[in-house]
This record gives sequence, C-alpha cells and structure tokens, in this order.
Amino acid sequence: MQAHSIADGQTRVGGMMNGWDRKFIEMAVLVSSWSKDPSTKVGCVIADSDHAQLSEGFNGFPRGIADDARLHEREVKYRLIVHAEANAIAAAARNGHGLKGATAYVTFCPCPQCAALLIQAGIVRVVTIAGATPAHWMKECEIAQAMLKEAGVEYEEAQRTS
Repeated sequence: MQAHSIADGQTRVGGMMNGWDRKFIEMAVLVSSWSKDPSTKVGCVIADSDHAQLSEGFNGFPRGIADDARLHEREVKYRLIVHAEANAIAAAARNGHGLKGATAYVTFCPCPQCAALLIQAGIVRVVTIAGATPAHWMKECEIAQAMLKEAGVEYEEAQRTS
C-alpha cells in the first residue's frame, strides 16, 4: 500500500503510527477484547488533541441487556448490538465530554452509520489498523471512507508495530 498525504479529508494508508497513535490504537485493541460477541470484536477509543482519553466503547448489547444466547443468533444479535463507535460516543455524552476536534481510534474501518455518528459528533480524524477490516466489510468501508472524506474528516490506516 502506498502512503498518501492527508489534507481536507484525505486518506493515508500504510504509514507507521506515531507514539500517541500507537498507544490509543493498542488501547482500542484492548477495549475490543471486552466484547462478548463470539464472532467479531471491535474497539474504539476517542482522544482529544491534547492526547487525553475522552471515552471508549466496544461492540455489544446496550446497558442492562443480558449477554446471553442472543449473541449466537445472528438475526437477533444484529438488531440488538451497539457498535464500538456508537458506544464510545454515548459514553462521552453520558460523562459530559464533548468530542469536537477529537480523534477516534478504531480497530476496524467504521460502517457508514458509525461514520455518520463520528462526523456528527465532531470527530476530525479516524485512525484504524491497516489490513484489519474483514474483506466482507470492504464495500461498507469504502462508503464510510467516502463519507468521512466528503465531510473533511481525516482517515488513516496505519501499520501496527511491535
């Protein structure tokens, strides 16, 4: 993959993460492990421009909804599950944190609905892990990337380092 410059909602693919990006994407990976979803684990960490963590979220059922057999029933699960990005935005709102000007670190490319939420919340940059998005989600990812670009949100896929 080639690197592209980032300006006005451009996409950069394959670059190396800086220290803060690495810290927050690794935190998003940790947060993803909290998901009870047996098939897919996604994490999101949102940080402000001063590198303070504002919120985190993982894909899972809403608060108060039991993590039970419904997790194994795809049709039901898809209707109940809250995506990591939406959970992170909700957590920020619940705790009184504005997200305008913040960066979202997500383990996979956001879906179009989550991209819309990130845009509406005032996120200015989204960082994901290069090559982590499952192939069957790529069409949705392309739509989300186009939305982010049109809205002027930077989107970066960076390589993880050990």
